[in-house]
Amino acid sequence: MVSEFPARLPSTPYYAVIFSSLRTGMEPAEYAQTADRMLELASQSPGFLGVESVRDADGCGITVSYWATPESIEAWRLHVEHLQAQASGRNRWYERFALRVAEVFRASSLPVS
Repeated sequence: MVSEFPARLPSTPYYAVIFSSLRTGMEPAEYAQTADRMLELASQSPGFLGVESVRDADGCGITVSYWATPESIEAWRLHVEHLQAQASGRNRWYERFALRVAEVFRASSLPVS
């Protein structure tokens, strides 16, 4: 997943969707293609602000996507292609995962801009 790291975001408040997962290791090429497609679609979705994603060699990963409103998160959750990717994740790609949605009310970065 290619993105600016860390993501450049507007001033607070905004929302974060935190997706922590452990991959099964199955179908890595298809998984990578789907992840790239999801990033492409999400970045075109109203309210999408950015994403940060990391994964280690053991398959543990965290992806945080940032959104302007809870409604933009819900629209993304219900996007038809995203629903298909979610099903593939549950059925093939993830041994386990957790999803959390949070409001970001304070943020800082270095260098300060």
